Amino acid sequence: MSKELEFLSRHVASGRLSRRDFLGRAAALGITAPFANMLLSSAAQAQAPVRGGILKAGLQGGEATNSLDPATFLSQVPFNFAKCWGEYLVQLAPGGLENRLAEEIGSSDDAKVWTFKIRQDVEFHNGKTVTAEDVMATLERHSNEDSKSGALGIMRGIESMKVDGRDVVITLKEPNADLPYLMADYHLIIQPNGGKDAPDAGISAGSYKVAVNEPGVRYVGERFANYWQPDKEGFADQVEIIVVNDPTARTSALQGGQVHMINRVEPKIVDLIKRVPGVEIKTVSGPGHYVFIMHCNTAPFDNVDLRMALKLAMDREEMVDKILRGYGTVGNDFPINSSYPLFADDIEQRAYDPDKAAFHYKKSGHDGPVLLRTSEVAFPGAVDAAQLYQQTCAKAGITIEVKREPGDGYWSEVWNKQPFSTSYWGGRPTQDQMYSTAYLSSADWNDTRFFNEKFDKLLIEARAELDQDKRKNLYREMSIIVRDEGGLILPMFNQYIDAISDKVGGYGDGVNHELMDGYALARCWVKA
Repeated sequence: MSKELEFLSRHVASGRLSRRDFLGRAAALGITAPFANMLLSSAAQAQAPVRGGILKAGLQGGEATNSLDPATFLSQVPFNFAKCWGEYLVQLAPGGLENRLAEEIGSSDDAKVWTFKIRQDVEFHNGKTVTAEDVMATLERHSNEDSKSGALGIMRGIESMKVDGRDVVITLKEPNADLPYLMADYHLIIQPNGGKDAPDAGISAGSYKVAVNEPGVRYVGERFANYWQPDKEGFADQVEIIVVNDPTARTSALQGGQVHMINRVEPKIVDLIKRVPGVEIKTVSGPGHYVFIMHCNTAPFDNVDLRMALKLAMDREEMVDKILRGYGTVGNDFPINSSYPLFADDIEQRAYDPDKAAFHYKKSGHDGPVLLRTSEVAFPGAVDAAQLYQQTCAKAGITIEVKREPGDGYWSEVWNKQPFSTSYWGGRPTQDQMYSTAYLSSADWNDTRFFNEKFDKLLIEARAELDQDKRKNLYREMSIIVRDEGGLILPMFNQYIDAISDKVGGYGDGVNHELMDGYALARCWVKA
């Protein structure tokens, strides 16, 4: 059986692809109907969900400061737990967008007015029915400047909203063909009255209800009896996340059977884990990237020559080889790669050049060490990456002082606050969303403090441009501006590396992020 048919048959078994669509794809590949039906039968038997038990994950990316308010989500533990208890309008899936609470989506010809028809008879965990008013209230809250939502950058494009029966009608300031993809942002969990009354109550319409919320320690979800699609998600009686920020302890917990799955496996130990009986490595490529971020408005990084010196002192090839061990690709100091359809592949690749770095460093006038903050939670191998970067900078006459920060508090006290640090981005479904979230001047998560009027104008222009060739050229120009003028050093696009026990059933493919885009706990089960 071809890999494509195997992939498709798994999605039929899990309910993510219709039988009719599968048979059509099989016919296109020259497969007879009897053989295709046999494949479906085998896949269904192999993937039949088992109900009951407790499905456990040991995850990096949890802090004592974490909240259940979706607007505040920053790191991996809130992201993964959210996919258990939260429900969304849409979800990014391997074949494109998958409708969830949005039953139908339509737009005006100019992509300026969008209509989302809300599914009927879906119940919140508190027993109330999900309404179009709840959806609009959710979008209103994340559009509010006071919410400090991680989705605020993409919500600023909305001019007005209204409810018309089951429809939520959104009018944009400028046309945007990507709006449905923006609604897949992981912060935009639909809550009763949008979460305006109790944003951190942990109430939505997902397959699990929040039972335990111990920030930085442990989370438990209990199966929601009235979940609207019980044949697709919510098979275990309970799901549990144990926060294990230490990579060695996390791996030991999986090997010892204390948990069924872990995230953020360090590339340097992948080959060792592959030899462990009953454990399987899972990887996914996409737009995720590991970064070194400088605040463009804070000395000494407010000097464009210093920023250029630090970019040229990065050996990207060495980073991919020694830190990612090949589980990734080289970056070029802008946050877009070939996973985006409108990626410009003709932009010159920046290379390690200690002589040019030394030239720009001298031109900047800076003297003395440059402080770089890092932590093991920034990304797998971040501390090693900082030390490797320290060595390549030294060859250019640049002294980097590496400060290792504690993992608990890194995302609240270091990232987006300190002027030079290591971090990661999971990427976004579209270029517009990535740029609107982190590079638009007004974005709350503008973690390089990149304020560029020309870039902002190009971003707005690209949203409204429906000609894809013209739009691609606009994105190309934006990429070059970020690459040459911004505070981003992006040495590598990563693969997400997870590990699961052979006791886990139903594990499928993700698109952009770890653990099936965060849905592993919601969609998998414990084998009998």
